[in-house]
Order: sequence, then structure tokens, then C-alpha cells
Amino acid sequence: MEDLKLHGFWVSPFTMRVVWTLKLKGIEYENIEENPLNKSPELLEYNPVYKKAPVLVHAGKPICESMIIVEYLDEKLPHNSLVPHDPYEKAQARFWVTYADQMVPALFAALYFNSGTGEIEKIWEHLKVFEDQCLGDERKFFGGDTINIVDIALGSIFNVLFTIEDVNEVKVIEAEKFPLLHSWFNNFKNAPVIKENFPDREKLSATIKSIIAKVSGSS
Repeated sequence: MEDLKLHGFWVSPFTMRVVWTLKLKGIEYENIEENPLNKSPELLEYNPVYKKAPVLVHAGKPICESMIIVEYLDEKLPHNSLVPHDPYEKAQARFWVTYADQMVPALFAALYFNSGTGEIEKIWEHLKVFEDQCLGDERKFFGGDTINIVDIALGSIFNVLFTIEDVNEVKVIEAEKFPLLHSWFNNFKNAPVIKENFPDREKLSATIKSIIAKVSGSS
């Protein structure tokens, strides 16, 4: 794929999804780092509806929303496929991606507004469903022996959960409470391509703290 540009925020879990996909596919691209507090005119032009990153621009044409971008790349380059070929398995994977993203409002409320245990409990409810429904057969990844779109979606969310722990000094992911998910995440983050492109935890937490301070100071 030629003439490929990614407008994103390196701290964003949604940008991480696209970066991981590009790296898993071995695709060369131009990275355009956006400022979440001062978005570029190009980003606003490419995504006039939501005005947010990530946006993938392929041959001048923008594609928005992280998991739509992931599926677009998977269709364009089917090697190292992230989306199951079987229609039923594909539908199931998309269901769990949607279910994972239902945690996002609680994630950002807990991270940016430190809104207390109520949001954490909502997150735990979702994680318990994943623990009980998805990993009972002790698969290495949600895709079995290989990473798929559910791993990409939930992996980025787990990164936010650990950032919540660091920023708000609260324990969210307990190995005793979610042993299968804990094991799965260790497998995911240590997969070679993911490990090479995983944000540094201390740098990420420090950056998020800085953003929160700036937003709080301007409000």
C-alpha cells in the first residue's frame, strides 16, 4: 500500500489499534503525530464529523474510526488476517469488539475525572463477562493461536486500565479476580510485534497526567 498516512495521538488507545495493525501487517506509513489539545486543520478536514484521531489517509482518501480502519487494512492486505474468514466467527468477533468498546465511557470517566468506584465496578462487570465467556478454553489469544481484532480492541483498553491504576492510584486489574484475562494480556503484550510497539507505561502515565492538568487548568 502506497501513500499511506496516519493522523493519530500516540497516547490514544484507538491510535494504538491502528499502529498495531499496521505493524502486524508490515505496512510502511507516514506517521503524523497530532496534538489532542490542538488538532491540525488536516485532521479536522479529514474527520469533519467527529473531529478526532485516528484517521488513516490512503491515496488522499480518509478512513475514520479505529476498528473500521483495522478492518479496512485487513481487507486490503489479507495476509496475517485479523478478521475471521468464517461468517459466524467474524460476527462473533465483531460482537466482542463492540462489547469491549462499551467500556470506553467508564474508562475515560475513571481516568480523566477520577469518578470513583462506580465506574470501576462497571468495568469489572464487563471484564467478568470476557473472563467467563471468551477464555474458558484457555486459548492463547481471542483468535486462538494468532492475534485477531478482539485482541487488538481489548488490548488497547487494557492499556488504559493500567494507566488508570498509575494516574489514580487504584487497582483495577487483579490477577486473582481475572486470572484468564491476566494470562491473556501477558500473551498479547509479549507477542513480538506488539511488544516492540507497546507504549512505555511510565511515559504514557506522565503524559496523561500532563494532559489532565492542562484540561483542568483551562476549565
